[in-house]
Amino acid sequence: MATFLYRLGRFSFRKRHVVALFWVALLALAGAGAAGAPAAGNSSFSIPGTEAQKAFDLLDERFPGASADGATARVVFKAPDGQKMTDPDNKAAVQDTVDELSGGTEVAQVTDPYQGGGVSQDGTTAYASVTYKVPGMELEETSREALQAAAEDARDSGLTVEIGGDALQAVPETGSAEIIGIGVAAVVLVITLGSLLAAGLPLLTAIVGVGIGVATITALASTLDLGSTTSILASMIGLAVGIDYALFVVSRYRAELAEGREREEAAGRAVGTAGSAVVFAGLTVVIALVGLSVVNIPMLTKMGVAAAGTVAVAVLIALTLIPAVLGYAGRRVRPAGEKSKLLGGGRAKDKADRPNMGTRWASFVVRRPLAVLLLGIVGLGAAAVPAGSLELGLPDDGSQPTSTTQRRAYDLLSDGFGPGFNGPLVVVVDAQGSDDPQAVFQQAGDEIKALDNVVNVAPAAPNKAGDTATIAVIPDAKPSSVATEDLVHDIRAVGADIKDGTGAEVLVTGATAMNIDVSQKLNDALVPYLVLVVGLAFLLLIVVFRSILVPLKAALGFLLSVLAALGAVVAVYQWGWLSGLMGVEETGPIMSMMPIFMVGVVFGLAMDYEVFLVTRIREAHVHGEKPSQAVVTGFRYSARVVTAAAVIMIAVFSGFIGSSDSMVKMIGFGLAIAVLFDAFVVRMAIVPAVLALLGAKAWWLPKWLDRALPNVDVEGESLAAHDSAAGKDDEDKELVRA
Repeated sequence: MATFLYRLGRFSFRKRHVVALFWVALLALAGAGAAGAPAAGNSSFSIPGTEAQKAFDLLDERFPGASADGATARVVFKAPDGQKMTDPDNKAAVQDTVDELSGGTEVAQVTDPYQGGGVSQDGTTAYASVTYKVPGMELEETSREALQAAAEDARDSGLTVEIGGDALQAVPETGSAEIIGIGVAAVVLVITLGSLLAAGLPLLTAIVGVGIGVATITALASTLDLGSTTSILASMIGLAVGIDYALFVVSRYRAELAEGREREEAAGRAVGTAGSAVVFAGLTVVIALVGLSVVNIPMLTKMGVAAAGTVAVAVLIALTLIPAVLGYAGRRVRPAGEKSKLLGGGRAKDKADRPNMGTRWASFVVRRPLAVLLLGIVGLGAAAVPAGSLELGLPDDGSQPTSTTQRRAYDLLSDGFGPGFNGPLVVVVDAQGSDDPQAVFQQAGDEIKALDNVVNVAPAAPNKAGDTATIAVIPDAKPSSVATEDLVHDIRAVGADIKDGTGAEVLVTGATAMNIDVSQKLNDALVPYLVLVVGLAFLLLIVVFRSILVPLKAALGFLLSVLAALGAVVAVYQWGWLSGLMGVEETGPIMSMMPIFMVGVVFGLAMDYEVFLVTRIREAHVHGEKPSQAVVTGFRYSARVVTAAAVIMIAVFSGFIGSSDSMVKMIGFGLAIAVLFDAFVVRMAIVPAVLALLGAKAWWLPKWLDRALPNVDVEGESLAAHDSAAGKDDEDKELVRA
């Protein structure tokens, strides 16, 4: 592989005009597709194989025209102090709003609060439910504007009016913090590479790669039902790995220049060595992201595949576009150890032989490996303690910022009707095979009323055929509470008994039941996912490092860092530690897909640092150095760059903490803290400590396995042989001339 990539690097450097034109054309093509495509909405959410989804599908079948998947809105009215919603003037204002909303072309139904029991017991709060004919992602902007205009007209009458539901759900914004993250990345690149131009190359190529990836996702969003968060997460991961991969190639290029190689040769060698590590590091990220499909939640699968595609583009850009732009830069990109005139006068360092920070740190670790190892494990173990209290759920309007109308509507409904009113359960009774469906409906309602934590059970509402009915159940506790989850399980237990006695099927659905089923499905999938992803990556790393213990150490170190990161997420978003600093307005359960998503992404990124760092160590070991000295040598050449790459990735991920979307905010924080733990504790401390303790045993591989494995040559041994052959040819030519 090293030889192929070496040739690819030289070709890209030499044919830079062709390579650059290809990528510019690809960016333009993707941009044109995105410009002409419909805007991304909120991806339809389905969870195949769960009871909630089965009930939802049954509603579509047995209640045609009911728009079971249509957008919904709750327009909540609160009377001024000292007044009631039943006062004539207030009642007239609400009636005007209902009439105004009923005229919408996409509106399926509007319930009158005074006819549908939508007035609180104290009379101060009322709500009107609006059901639309189309899902939220397909709702016309004119319908949203009409909804807001109707609410504003009601406000003019003196009422407090807020709107909940998914009809006004907006595309999440990341805020200015993302720009700050990129700015921090730029500063780190300048310090690391010692040149404004060299620092600009990774940023430029990463932006090109993310631009292609995000534009492609946008172009396909309507066709493939990709949600608005898909492109945000793809840009988050693509930007981070794009900068890192480019940084490693540019750094190796400067190191090759410092050894006296010509620029085209240096570009070839940089791609042949660092590029090999980029390929395998990128492959582990892609495996982890595509592996999310095993969960069988379409939205999560689409997010993973889209992000994996962006990572693949980042890898290809690092292998081709980077050497091409290095060709354009020419002598303005200086050898390692030199700085530009602007930053250092263009002079070589006065103390070139002085050990750098990486050398000094590695020397310290190999002298005291056991102490460093124990300290690292204890520290990560302490950070992981909160993960033991992990509670899972999905965000609802109650997790929105208090500045949003959705959150204010949620709070008004909780105050007026009770906390469980925001998470009603929909019980679907399928009595098609029963002799007396009406009796089954009555029995189901009566048995549910007798359960604990139930505030209200509405009368059964049968369909036209009379064989299926829906029963609305209002829990006593808020949607994300353990009590509500227990109630869902209790209703399902009642349903099992009814089925045994009558043959009728009782199913529970609704947003709250969906959330519970998603959490369970994700919990069930976590272990198989870990086995698949870690197993595949373990095999891949055995091929890369030709060792059993090094990949095992890499996998165990990853588990430590991801558990510590989950502990930090629980401490901030569930317990409320530093919540003000992180912009968390409402603590609560951790998003259901957070653990499995973190496992996938963090594993891929963790293997990035493992590959980049340990390939340099193995390269030194292969070339004859003792194990402890090889660790020091590897750190001398790679610690500075790996540290810079980690800081960049942390900065980019941290930028997404400013997003308006709670899911993106939480993922941004989780990935940032996970990279912090993995890069600086696991890879920079635990890895060298373990390698120092293992010594030569770290590189042990059974002979039969050594013979069976393909030689991918990540360290570029074939390039060293190429050097020897080239040197011998030069000597022969000199002898002929003599």
